[in-house]
Amino acid sequence: MKDHHSKYVAKTIAALTPEGHARLDELLDGLARSVGDRGLVYRFAMIREHEADSGKLSAGPDPGGSFTKQQLDDLITGFTIIRDQELLDDVNDWANAVIQLLEDDAESE
Repeated sequence: MKDHHSKYVAKTIAALTPEGHARLDELLDGLARSVGDRGLVYRFAMIREHEADSGKLSAGPDPGGSFTKQQLDDLITGFTIIRDQELLDDVNDWANAVIQLLEDDAESE
């Protein structure tokens, strides 16, 4: 996880309401089901869900740096849709923080 965005992610996780937690679980479970291969995208979704559930950033390596350009583009598009269409502000903020992480990974390719 990029150091300059870790505070942003931590702030959005801490600000999640109970409704935001439930919605986040729903969204990430849907992402995990859609990929179903237990690969990098699945691990990415599970790390984000664990962070939200625990209220703490993941200490381990983030799989984002191993994504292909297409996977990064797809995830950025998906989280942009969440950010732009989600009714809960706390989930919007969290989705924006995840987009920033993914864009960092895309820039480092």
